[in-house]
Amino acid sequence: MRPADYRTVADAIAADIAAGRLRPGARLPPQRDFAYARGIAVSTASRVYAELARRGLVTGEVGRGTYVRSEPARAGLLRPEPPPAALDLQRTHSRLPEQEVVLAETLAALARDDGQIGFTQYGPAGTPSAQAIAAGFLARAGYAPDPADILFTGNGRQALAAALAALAAPGERIGCEPLTYPGVKGIAARLGITLIPLAMDAEGVCPEALLQAHRATPLSGVYLQPTLHNPLGATMGPARRAALAEVLDRTGLTAIEDAVYSFLAEAPPLAGLAPDRVIFVDSLSKRVMPALTVGLIAAPPALTDRLAASVRQGAWTVLGLSLAAGMHWMAGGSAAALAEAKRRDAAARQALARAALADLRVVGDPQAYHLWLELPETWRAEAYAAAALRQGIALLPASSFAVHPGHAPNAVRLALASPSREELDRALRGLRRLAFAGDDQVVE
Repeated sequence: MRPADYRTVADAIAADIAAGRLRPGARLPPQRDFAYARGIAVSTASRVYAELARRGLVTGEVGRGTYVRSEPARAGLLRPEPPPAALDLQRTHSRLPEQEVVLAETLAALARDDGQIGFTQYGPAGTPSAQAIAAGFLARAGYAPDPADILFTGNGRQALAAALAALAAPGERIGCEPLTYPGVKGIAARLGITLIPLAMDAEGVCPEALLQAHRATPLSGVYLQPTLHNPLGATMGPARRAALAEVLDRTGLTAIEDAVYSFLAEAPPLAGLAPDRVIFVDSLSKRVMPALTVGLIAAPPALTDRLAASVRQGAWTVLGLSLAAGMHWMAGGSAAALAEAKRRDAAARQALARAALADLRVVGDPQAYHLWLELPETWRAEAYAAAALRQGIALLPASSFAVHPGHAPNAVRLALASPSREELDRALRGLRRLAFAGDDQVVE
């Protein structure tokens, strides 16, 4: 068989997946068995499997094999939004009654402001007044960003995109946790940046792993979630943050600190320990609401101009109305009040989830809006996600978060924020029953 024919074989498997002959969660044979059955070389079978993974049709699980994905996803793209009829355990967008009140009050206040706010075009730095408000809002013990180094984007994902684009050119490398925020995976793929997984433990990325990766082949930066890591919920302690800050200083590397979930668990920012080496990124999407939001960047002084240019070039500048609303929330106390209400709500949902999932292994922080569920050996993550969706529950398997999908653990992430607590309790108890029922629907 000619080397190029692996695509023909991959097309045939893809057709079987599209036609439903290979169902979500179905396990493909070991590559040697596949090669023998198809009369092809093992090396060709390996290329077939790699091509199917590149197309987003299959995923590998460590020590368990290769499986058809529960939702086919093209390489570098996020999984589709959950179906409208499904209970959403994919997204961590909370919706409290207080948010509706805040939104109505905000729009009324802005409408009284002589009709001027919301119609002006701002640059990445917004206005000096907005920078001062944001800097004060982000400040905490041991960390006080300079207002002149504050930049604004349309949302947190745009802030991350601007930071990644400012640090790395296409083809360059950014280190990150081996399981990471799916949005960063998609952004990096679009920008042509290669993500390099770094070994982590219960506190997050290990400093020595960062140092070794950079020594092996220089990195252009590192993306970290020091507080309430998504999806594992890990939070770095002070000693780990200090050790990472020392590595950043020693290597000259710049870190992007994703602090989007930090409002749920107070912890000293990494940026406070290495202000010249950390781009601090936050957002009002999770704190307040996703529909009308602002992304916030506190830049190291030497990188402020480069980051501002990145925001402009990416067309990621905040809209005037969103900036005005964000300043109203931060200055008036609404953002702080909603954050406190969401801390109570997240803790209550975590307690509910741990009771509903009794006897299953869950990993995460009791302050987070998400939980990591490690599945029994009778299940595989993709098959479990597909079975849950057939029961009307949308969740994300580990492959959505794995930098290298072939190294995804046998687990799923449960976002606890969106449903009512009653709906959440029913869904989680249904997922517990499903977990103990075992996988008897996968085509082997």
